Amino acid sequence: MKPHVLIFKREPAAWLALFAICVKLAVAFGLDASTDVQAWTNAVAAAAMGLLIAIIAKDGVGAAVIGFCQAGLALAVGLGLDWSTDRQAVVLSTITLVVGMWDRTQVTAPVPAASAKAPAIQGV
Repeated sequence: MKPHVLIFKREPAAWLALFAICVKLAVAFGLDASTDVQAWTNAVAAAAMGLLIAIIAKDGVGAAVIGFCQAGLALAVGLGLDWSTDRQAVVLSTITLVVGMWDRTQVTAPVPAASAKAPAIQGV
């Protein structure tokens, strides 16, 4: 079982809640951000926290990187990035490919290659 992940002795969910409340507080005191921008900002924060947890726990970092990139692109588009869906798909596909190529170097098989070979068939 993996150790419980804390950041500065606090649960990651507590940090996300604090961030979301700070965004709402900033809007209440004059920050001009629509509800969509607030939602996208919180989504990027959640994806960043997922990435941080994956790095700390050393588990599923590749998936967390891809999720963070997807959330970041969604926020950028929401803030006015004028990219077609085709361009977005190409960028996210490239990110997925690069992360997949990196992941491949980080994973080891649980069984040695020699024991994974199929047994020879006798008499054929």
